[in-house]
Amino acid sequence: MNKQILATSLAALTLATSQVAMAARDYISIVGSSTVYPFTTTVAERFSRATQFKTPVVESTGTGGGMKLFCQGVGESTADITGASRRIKQSELEMCNRNGVDVVEVQIGYDGIVLANSKAATPFKLTRKDIFLALAKEVPNPNGSETLVANPYKTWKDVNPALPNTKIEVLGPPPTSGTRDAFAELAMEGGCKKFGWIKAMKKKDKSAYKAICHNVREDGAYIEAGENDNLIVNKLVANPNALGIFGFSFLDQNTDKVQGSLIEAQAPTFDSIADQSYPVSRPLFIYVKKQHADVVPGIKQFLAEFTNERAWGEEGYLTDKGMIPLPTMKRQQVANDVRKLNALGNLAAK
Repeated sequence: MNKQILATSLAALTLATSQVAMAARDYISIVGSSTVYPFTTTVAERFSRATQFKTPVVESTGTGGGMKLFCQGVGESTADITGASRRIKQSELEMCNRNGVDVVEVQIGYDGIVLANSKAATPFKLTRKDIFLALAKEVPNPNGSETLVANPYKTWKDVNPALPNTKIEVLGPPPTSGTRDAFAELAMEGGCKKFGWIKAMKKKDKSAYKAICHNVREDGAYIEAGENDNLIVNKLVANPNALGIFGFSFLDQNTDKVQGSLIEAQAPTFDSIADQSYPVSRPLFIYVKKQHADVVPGIKQFLAEFTNERAWGEEGYLTDKGMIPLPTMKRQQVANDVRKLNALGNLAAK
């Protein structure tokens, strides 16, 4: 009985200590995706002007880096919110839960991943199969056998005779980026599945299948350009022969400099991403630490601003930044869930 009382007292003391620690920080701390960053900063600025709360501090760390920071635990030194350009992974959710973090998921909208080049160059017309063959570490043997070889293709014309005879040079995000994860799943795997014998592997050996479809070549054709999408845009302007991978919002903000490639004959536009006809589109999220919601000043009010029609609605100010809104019914459902602050359960059950 004494041990039980002691354990209960220690748990209460730990909770009280963490709440005091969090209360010592009087601003919201946000980390995460470079794609979500412009949206969270915009909401943060509007929120601070409309309320008495301090402006949230927003850092662009990449989706994977943000999850690590967010899931470290509960307390003043840990982030309150993280942005993600893909859904949280089961392994990340488990890491959060191990460290005592209850995660609230908020889907905020959609985005498209573009392959863009300088407006000084001819726009590309690609298929997902072209993208896979150009960027995968290993590709099906060109002799037609059902074997893999190290990627031999040097130019886009090598990949597809209809494409330009220019060197394959693609600037893109690192493995910690949610954009990289989503690009691998939606674009590269989408092309990889065009080979029936590889597609059949998914049921037999999912790990091997994923390795073939997602692994990016390391021979210089794909160049990791960090988490700064604006830097990629500037490099494309300087090198008209290169292509760059980033979110639609950055294309939308730089239409005077770069243009999006057509993929499966679909241009990346607001409408094609909204109706999912553009094949490389994805959901965007923010994740909130439930334990901090009642302790760090302003979190609930910040979430109310983010999920208000004036922000994420069809005519909201986030659409001016390039975010594609959720359908009306979905927005209402998410906003209702946010008010309840329901913690995310096992993803396998979703």
